[in-house]
Amino acid sequence: MDIALHWFAICTVVLFFKMLALSFYQGYHRIGKASFKVPEDARLMGRPPLEEELPQVQRAARAWMNDLENIPIFLFLGLIYMLVEAPGAVAPALFLVFTAARILHTVFYLTAMQPWRTIAYGVGLACLLWMSVGILLTLF
Repeated sequence: MDIALHWFAICTVVLFFKMLALSFYQGYHRIGKASFKVPEDARLMGRPPLEEELPQVQRAARAWMNDLENIPIFLFLGLIYMLVEAPGAVAPALFLVFTAARILHTVFYLTAMQPWRTIAYGVGLACLLWMSVGILLTLF
């Protein structure tokens, strides 16, 4: 197996588990506080529904939405990067740095740590830009 594909596969699975952890984080806060906004969920627990989600759940939802804006782009660019055979020597580093940046972005988002959240986002974005340029340079 190509080393780039090897690391891409590992990073894809790690990113999946990172997003799954965000779901568990939300569930932990909802169940732990028996606080639900969705009426049928609240009814199941014998509680009235909340007017709005718990702050921790809201923060995790925003982190999740940010992942949905960035991780699919990474997955597509990473696949294209390998398919066009862009410079493979840097691919594992780009994949690993992007993955680490997304993990740190989530941690910093959940703990309200600025400017670190923005820095982590910027590092991930730089990896996406590097892959984009690598793809274009390979094709032209």
